[in-house]
Amino acid sequence: MGKDATRAEWDNPMQFVLACVSYAVGLGNVWRFPYLCQMHGGGGFLIPYLLMLVLLGVPLFYMELAIGQKMRLGSIGAWRAINPYLGGVGLASVVTSMYLCLYYNVINAWSFWYLFHSFQSVLPWAECPVNSNLTGPVEECERATPTQYFFYRETLDISGSIEENGGIHMGQALCLLLAWMIVYLFIVKGVKSTGKVVYFTATFPYLVLIIYLIRGVTLHGAINGVKYMFTPKMEQLANPTTWINAATQIFFSLGLGFGSLIAFASYNQYNNNFEKQAIVVSTVNSSTSIFASIVTFSIYGFKATFNYESCLERVRLLLLNTFDLAEDTISLENVNHWIAELNRTHTEQFASLGGRLETCDLEAELDTAVEGTGLAFIVYSEAIKNMPVSQLWSVLYFIMLLLLGMGSMLGNVIAVITPLSDLKFISRYMSTKTLNGLVCLFCLLLGLGFTTRSGNYWFTMFNDYGATFSLLFIVLIEVITVCYIYGIKRFEKDVEDMLGHRLNCYWKIMLAGVSPILLIALFIFYIVNYIQGGTPTYQAWNKELGKSVVTEYPPYAQAFIGLLLASSVCCIPLTALYTYCKKRNLASGKRERTVSTVSL
Repeated sequence: MGKDATRAEWDNPMQFVLACVSYAVGLGNVWRFPYLCQMHGGGGFLIPYLLMLVLLGVPLFYMELAIGQKMRLGSIGAWRAINPYLGGVGLASVVTSMYLCLYYNVINAWSFWYLFHSFQSVLPWAECPVNSNLTGPVEECERATPTQYFFYRETLDISGSIEENGGIHMGQALCLLLAWMIVYLFIVKGVKSTGKVVYFTATFPYLVLIIYLIRGVTLHGAINGVKYMFTPKMEQLANPTTWINAATQIFFSLGLGFGSLIAFASYNQYNNNFEKQAIVVSTVNSSTSIFASIVTFSIYGFKATFNYESCLERVRLLLLNTFDLAEDTISLENVNHWIAELNRTHTEQFASLGGRLETCDLEAELDTAVEGTGLAFIVYSEAIKNMPVSQLWSVLYFIMLLLLGMGSMLGNVIAVITPLSDLKFISRYMSTKTLNGLVCLFCLLLGLGFTTRSGNYWFTMFNDYGATFSLLFIVLIEVITVCYIYGIKRFEKDVEDMLGHRLNCYWKIMLAGVSPILLIALFIFYIVNYIQGGTPTYQAWNKELGKSVVTEYPPYAQAFIGLLLASSVCCIPLTALYTYCKKRNLASGKRERTVSTVSL
C-alpha cells in the first residue's frame, strides 16, 4: 500500500515521539508501578520487569508502529487492509479504547476537584470538618482519616454499595465537563492541534517530578521509603504472579492493543525511522516508572516516618503521665527500651494500660501501601498536608496528574476518532471538528454515570475488567496475524521499503516466537485466575467503620462484567463472520447474474 498524499501528518518526528511519550507515560507510572514494585520484592521486581520489556514490550510496540506507518490508516482500516476478515481486530481496539475513554477522564475530573480545593489557607483534607451540632469533628471522619473522608465523602459522596444508587454529584459532573472540554480543544483540529499540545503534556510532568524528587529526598524519613523500595526480596522471583504482573505492567503502560499507536503512526511520513523511536519511547516509559517510584517512595517514607514518630510520641506521653516520670526521661529514641523496662519493674501498673498502649512499627507503616486511586489521591494527599507550604505542593502535584492523564486521554480519543474518520460515509458527511465533538459529547454523557453516588464502584469495574482480557486477546491476534497470516517475510519487505534495511534477528525471533508464547501464557493465566478467583468482589465504603470492606458484586453486576469481558473480543469473530457472509452473498449474486445471462 502506497502513501496517502491527502492524509495529515505530524510537523516533525519529534511531535510523534512526544505524542507517544505523552500517551505511554501516564498515571500508571506514578501509582501502579510503585505499588507492584513494593508488592513483588522492591528492587528485585526490576529483573522480571526489564526482561518483559525486552521480550514483549519493545517488539510489540515496534510492530504496531510499523503497521500504522505502512498502512496509513486507523486500526480498523489497517487490519482490514492486511486481511479483509480481520477488520474486527481494529473494531475490538476501538471498543476497548471507548471503554477507557469513558472512565479515564473521571480521574482527570478528580484531579481538577483536588486542584481547585488546593487554593485554601488550610487544605480541606488536612483536618476533619465540624459536625452539624458544632460539638466536635464528624464521626465518620474520626473513624477514618481526614484524607479518606475527603476522598470518599466530599469528592465521591460514595454510597454504601453498588446497589445503592444516588443522584449525580454536581461538583464532579462540572469537573468532568471541564475535562472533556479541554480534551476537545486539544484534538479539535486533529493531529495539527494535538502535535502542538504534546510539547507541554509530555515535558511538564518531568519538571514537576524533578521538583518533587528534590523536595522528596530532603524530607525527614524519605530515605526509609527509598531503602524499602530498593531492598530486593529475591524469593519473589520464584512467584509466577511477579512475572505476570511485570508483563502486564509493560503491556498496559506502553498502550499496546488500544489502536492509539497505530493511529499515531498513521500520521508519520512513509520513511520515518519508527525503529529508533520504538526503542526511545519504550526506554523513556520504563525509566519514568523507576524515576517516579523513587519520588513516590521518598514521599511515602516521609509519611510512614511521620506516622511512626507520631505514634512513638503518643506512647511517650502516655508513659510519662502514667508513671509520673520527668519530661526528659523518655525520648523517641528510647521509647521501646522504657516499655520493656517499665513492663519488668511495674508489671501491674503497666498491665493497666491495656489497649491504650499502641504498637509502633515503621515496617508496618511502610507495608500499608495502597494501589490505584488510593495511592494518588489519599496517600499522596496525606503526605502533602504535612509538608511546609502544603498548598504549593498540592497545586504542583495535581497539575502533574492532570497533564499525565490528559496526555493519555489524547491517545485514547485519537484511537477512537482515527478509525471512524477513515470510514468514507463518515468523512463524506462530517467534518473533523464535528466528529471529534460528537465523540467527546457521547463519552461525556455516558461518563456522567461515574459521578453518581455508586459511580466509583462502576469505575472500579471498568478499570478491572474493561481492558485487561480484551487487550491480551487483541495483541495475541495481532502478532499471530502479522507473523503467520500476513507473513513475516512480507512484513520484513514492508519494513525494508520504509526504513531501507531488513528486520534484524532480534525483531524476528521476538515477534515470531517469544512474544506469542508469552502472550498465550498470559492469556491462559488470566482465564485460570479469573475462574479460580470465585465471585468477583469490590471494596465498598462502610461509613460506620470508616474503611472499605470486601463485598461481592450482585448478580446483575457480575453479568455486566461478563458483558465487558466479551463485548470487545466478540468483535473479532463476528466481523469475520459478517465479511464471510457478505462475500458469499456477492459470489452467489454474481453466479445468478451469469446464469441468467447465459440463459438469455
